[in-house]
Order: sequence, then structure tokens, then C-alpha cells
Amino acid sequence: MGIRKKTPTIPNNFLNLKIHSRFKGHFRGDEVFKFVSALIASSIFILLGLMIYELVEGSWLSIQTFGLNFIVGTTWDPAISKVFGALPLILGTLVTSAIALLIGVPISLGVGLALSEYLPRRFGFALSFLVELLAAVPSVIYGLWGMFVLIPFLRDHVYPYLQAALGFTPLFSGPIYGGGVLTGGIVLAIMIIPTVSSVMRDLFSSVPNSQREAMIALGATKWETTKIVVSYARSGVIGAIVLGLGRAMGETMAITMVIGNKFQVWPSSLFDAWYTMASIIANELLEATYDLYVSALINVGLILLIITLIVNILARLIVWRTLRLVRGIARE
Repeated sequence: MGIRKKTPTIPNNFLNLKIHSRFKGHFRGDEVFKFVSALIASSIFILLGLMIYELVEGSWLSIQTFGLNFIVGTTWDPAISKVFGALPLILGTLVTSAIALLIGVPISLGVGLALSEYLPRRFGFALSFLVELLAAVPSVIYGLWGMFVLIPFLRDHVYPYLQAALGFTPLFSGPIYGGGVLTGGIVLAIMIIPTVSSVMRDLFSSVPNSQREAMIALGATKWETTKIVVSYARSGVIGAIVLGLGRAMGETMAITMVIGNKFQVWPSSLFDAWYTMASIIANELLEATYDLYVSALINVGLILLIITLIVNILARLIVWRTLRLVRGIARE
């Protein structure tokens, strides 16, 4: 029998050193990419901090002069008494945004379900393209259309019948001017529909087909299957609604052109004119002739930013709680 030569063994430490030296450049690249990604993500907090800092600095004179009375005050007199209160502006922003959600969310939900569940793929693709195209229309175009088309149409063909049917309530009584709270809410609803419906369509389309097939296999109808799809994506639906709310609360030009711009604590009806926080900044910032006036307008912008942040934080908490409940039910 021949003598079998023993093959030399390579130590594991040598192999690890060789692999480490080969991928050392990749490890460095991963660390650099991780650092750059973290830096870019942290820039969001930096931008938000700079915005808050500039708004606080610009509104500090108003904060020192009026304090919390600025939030609960109901007087806006820059000419004589030089007293400023933002409560009517806050109410006007919240009411018009609520009207926009009441009108726009059901329509957006229907559009999203039609595009993802009911319409043929080719027709749905063309319609979704038009919906996304509406989201790219500038707000000033919506304002011009609202002034010259929507206001005359509502004043002559919709509001008289609405007042005849519901005029016994204070919300629909009083003179009809065309522009006003309800018109502003309708314009905001039209503006948020493309954005919210596009997000909802993507949410419903992302639901796995296995969920639909399972429901159909159990004998569910198309409507019952659609309800399961909506329930499956409800956390995202809440996020889409909040996205529309943020768009409605921060809208400036369109609402300024159709709401009437009248400072009052509470309008006599939904047909009456009112003001929002964004519209008063757009209307009066160039007319502010002294420091306290400018500071009061910047303070309004600070309040608008704080309200928007609070709404988004509450929405994230709702989404987090919904996801937690859904995951708990799925585990059971």
C-alpha cells in the first residue's frame, strides 16, 4: 500500500482574515451608507426645528404682549386698538376642514374602491391617471374656478333649494352670497379628493389577493369581500384621511378666494363669510405696517403649525393602536 500524502489544512483564522480583507471595503461602504442615511433622515428634525424656531422668534412680540389671550381672543383690530385674537381664525380653519372631510372622504373612498375593486383594469388605469392629474393642479386654479364657476352655480342652482329644504335650521338660514363657509368647504373637499383617493386606491390594491380569494371561497359576495378589503387596510385609510385633513387645514389661496374673508366669532349660517388662519396671513401680511401686526400674523402661522402637528400625532397614535389590535386578533 502506498503512503497517502496528507493535504495541508488551512487554519480557520487565515480563512476569516482572507474573507474579512476581501469584504472590508464592502463593510466600510455599508457603514458610510448607514451614516449618510441617518444624516439625511435627521435633516427632517433639523428643518422642523428651524421652522419652529423662526416662527417662535417672529411671533415672540405677540406672545409677550397677549400671551394665551391671543388664542382665546375674539378681536382683530390692527387699526385702532391694536388688539389681536385668533379664536375665530382657529374655528374657521377647523370648521371648513371638517366640512371638507365630510364631503371628500366618502367620495374618495368610493373612488378608491372603484379603481381597485370594480372597474376594469384598462379603464381604471386611465381614470386613476386623471385623478392623479387633478392632484397636480395649482390651488390658485381651484380658487379661480371656484370664484367664476362654482360660486354662481351654487348661489343660483343649489343653495336656494338647500335653504328651502333645511332653512328651518340656523346652519342654512340667512342671506345667500355664494361665497362663504360651505363654499370654502366644498372647494377644499374637491382639492383633497384626488390625493386621498389615490392613496386609498394604492392601499386597497396592496391587499393580498389571497384575502379576496378566501372570502369568495367561503361564499362571500363582492360587497362583503370589499368590506373585508377596507377592514384590512383601515389603518392606512386613517392615514389617508389625516393626509387630506392636513391639506385642507394648510390650504391658502383657494380658500382665500371663496370664503369671503370676514372676521367674526361665528357666522350666522354656512352661507355667511368667515376667515381661516391661512387666509388671513395671505390677505394681511403685506398690509402689516408695524412690528406687533407682523408678529401677530406669524403667531397665527405658529398656531396653525402646532395644530397640524397635534392632528398628525393623534393620527399616528390611532394607526398604531389599530395595527396593534389587528395583530393581536391575528395572533389569536
